Amino acid sequence: MSIVHGPRRIVCLTEEPTEVLYALGEDWRIVGISGFTVRPPQARRDKPKVSAFTSARIEAILALKPDFVVGFSDIQADIARALVKAGIEVWIANHRSVEGIFDYILRLGALVGAAAAAQAYAATLRAHVDAVAARSAHWPRRPRVYFEEWDEPLITGIGWVGELVALAGGIDVFPERAAMPLARDRILADGGEVIARAPEVILGSWCGKKFRPARVAARPGWAAVPAVRTGELHEIKSSIILQPGPAALGDGLDAIHGVLAAWLTRHA
Repeated sequence: MSIVHGPRRIVCLTEEPTEVLYALGEDWRIVGISGFTVRPPQARRDKPKVSAFTSARIEAILALKPDFVVGFSDIQADIARALVKAGIEVWIANHRSVEGIFDYILRLGALVGAAAAAQAYAATLRAHVDAVAARSAHWPRRPRVYFEEWDEPLITGIGWVGELVALAGGIDVFPERAAMPLARDRILADGGEVIARAPEVILGSWCGKKFRPARVAARPGWAAVPAVRTGELHEIKSSIILQPGPAALGDGLDAIHGVLAAWLTRHA
């Protein structure tokens, strides 16, 4: 008879713990997920949806009788507070870097008694990241990249996104903003800041809505931006880049690298 370690009834308030637990074969522990979950597809089909990102149905979560709830960032502090006051154990991770994602996978794996599986999974993801970085390491040119996370107001990318741009072969034009963990500190005063940085590629990932290249190109003064002049405006799906989990290290990194590799072919 095998001994089960760790929590048996987990609610995941964001997508990344759900994706990790499925990858580790520990999805049987999940009793509730975020309504924004799209990976893996079977999770969205099979698990009850009990939260958004900034809000959650506390009574619905309590009705599931979880013994552990996993969330992400200070934005979910109020949700966590309500659950803790109800006697639920809550872990709110706050990682904002590529290395933080790897560490998150290892910690979550250890919490559910799947440390070895987590180490193997993290090693596979790291090998992929290293392979992508190796392909771009000797490029003769690395394009300047502006990553736009939101359009009204203009918000540029967060830490792990800036790191993935670099690993994929680009140069983040707002590295000082990417280092800021809070969205309010990554808001640009106006479009003039982007014009001054002269990005050669614009990547858009508007959380929850479709990126509109034509709308970006029509902004006052942006006709002078190299990326706009050459039509290098590309969408990166928010579901594969804006959450600090496996998707960003896999499909997210691949999508950025694909755009930049194509740019190099056209502009080298």
